[in-house]
Amino acid sequence: MEGDLSDKPHQWIHLKSGVLITFLIAVLLVPATSSKDSMPLFKVKAGVHSQRVVKLARVENPETSGPIRKDEAIAKPQAEQEAQGQESLPEARPASKVAESKKNKEQLHAIIEQVASRYNVDPALIKAIVMAESGYNPKAVSKKGAMGLMQLMPSTAQELGVKKLFDPKDNVEAGVRYFKQLLRRFGGDVRLALAAYNAGSTKVRRYRGVPPIGATRYYVKKVFHYYRLYKKDYVTKTDA
Repeated sequence: MEGDLSDKPHQWIHLKSGVLITFLIAVLLVPATSSKDSMPLFKVKAGVHSQRVVKLARVENPETSGPIRKDEAIAKPQAEQEAQGQESLPEARPASKVAESKKNKEQLHAIIEQVASRYNVDPALIKAIVMAESGYNPKAVSKKGAMGLMQLMPSTAQELGVKKLFDPKDNVEAGVRYFKQLLRRFGGDVRLALAAYNAGSTKVRRYRGVPPIGATRYYVKKVFHYYRLYKKDYVTKTDA
């Protein structure tokens, strides 16, 4: 019994020391996990994270009313434009249609060459006028009411005695005859005759040259551009 009593103080001291060490460890660990300074940092990070999640969720659904990133807002219209452009592209024309179009144009060229030769006007020049005026569309109608291959105004056609403006033969016949009159009126000056064909003889006389009208000056340049192409094509065919 005395030996048991002598051992108790030592056991109590060891037990007390162990509890004290455990307590000190707990005290040291608690601030690291429950410090007031660390809590707000965790909350801020959580808040930022949650905001990012919300933003990403809304961006990934551009069809909703939520915000869209700037790059996506720009990319979407471009994609739509590309899609619209693809939808508006004409389908490949069958070989029969291409052959028919070529045949029709050859027939129109034959009419132009025949009429131009009769009035002693270069056929390549008349072809250039037709290309600039209507793009070889016999049914073409301008905003001002000009009609047919050579885009004759109804009043001009009436003076020339033409009734069927959409008929290629009648339209070319009247157009070449009218252009020949303009050539004579301006002494054979092709530039002035073209300017008068586009803007009227009165304006050419008033300005004593090609009128300072952007559309008219562009028209004259365009006709000469086509004229050189048709002339070159004619020479190439002749040489062949």
